[in-house]
Amino acid sequence: MRHYLDALDEKSTAPQSYFVRPWNDRGPCGDHLIDDPFVTALLQATIGPNYHFCHSALNLAPRGIGPIPFHQDHHHWKHENPVNLAERDKYYVQILYYPNGFTLGDRNLKVIPGSHLVAPTAEATPERMLAGAYDAEAGRELKEMRLAVPPGSMVYINARIFHAVEAKPEDSPQPYRIFNIDIFKEAGPPHRYTQDIPPKWIARASPTRKKLFLREPYTEGCWEA
Repeated sequence: MRHYLDALDEKSTAPQSYFVRPWNDRGPCGDHLIDDPFVTALLQATIGPNYHFCHSALNLAPRGIGPIPFHQDHHHWKHENPVNLAERDKYYVQILYYPNGFTLGDRNLKVIPGSHLVAPTAEATPERMLAGAYDAEAGRELKEMRLAVPPGSMVYINARIFHAVEAKPEDSPQPYRIFNIDIFKEAGPPHRYTQDIPPKWIARASPTRKKLFLREPYTEGCWEA
């Protein structure tokens, strides 16, 4: 990361983000977030007692980087193997942390609340949802919500919700937006990026934390087995 930060002032025709997945070099603060009491209370209220740590990532987005279009991150939701169909309605929760925050029009997150209630068909695009075609199925008006959050904020979402990220202007007062994410899944087969747990994490984990870690990681072909 230090090399990336040192190179930010160099002129580039195509700004590149810094992205690490899995983010294993978390430091003490990042490590604490995995089973922070507030995080645990949220997950248990959403999923119940049976959930696992799936994976994490770290991202830095510099000035001038382009947008990320609306997408969903629930991997069983978008694949058609028998295991995916069986797991489709289970929870996959993203916890997004923004240490230096973001403002509207400056690498801000935007979501379509209620879009997770629409069945995952090829026709159910975010464009059609925003045009009102799926309001009846969702049981609510589907509208884009643009977010702005102060430094130190957390965003907690169902990964089936369509979400997107706006571009970061060249003249942004913020050199880069920091974003780290922890994802938790309802107990069951791995998702696309369910990571291997480093042995040192297991060695120092409490019995409660070990329950979050002791699950199968994703490997190529595991959904077809």
